[in-house]
Amino acid sequence: MDVQSVVKVEPNPNVADFRPGDTVKVSFKVVEGERVRTQVFQGVVIRKRGIGIASTFTVRQIFHGVGVERIFPYNSPLLEKVTVVARGHIRRAKLYYLRGLSRKKTRLKLKSS
Repeated sequence: MDVQSVVKVEPNPNVADFRPGDTVKVSFKVVEGERVRTQVFQGVVIRKRGIGIASTFTVRQIFHGVGVERIFPYNSPLLEKVTVVARGHIRRAKLYYLRGLSRKKTRLKLKSS
């Protein structure tokens, strides 16, 4: 017996449809002691993995010259909203090569639509 047969997963309506290479803004709740606040993380989606309840996506951002990556679970109650800022035109499913590039070279071509 697996988890997916026990727990019914419904898609979060606040999460937009996005793909690797897209620039997204992720709003999530941060719990600091008794306070709860919303923090926004904006960056490029470098991977999506998993299916069902265990699916995650990774967002990479350059902050003061240092690459910062954060992994977000799709079905977390702390995930408030995901909005797509720009659609990227890529030819790969995983963008790990962005880790070795400088800031200017990590710019992706925008999808013309």
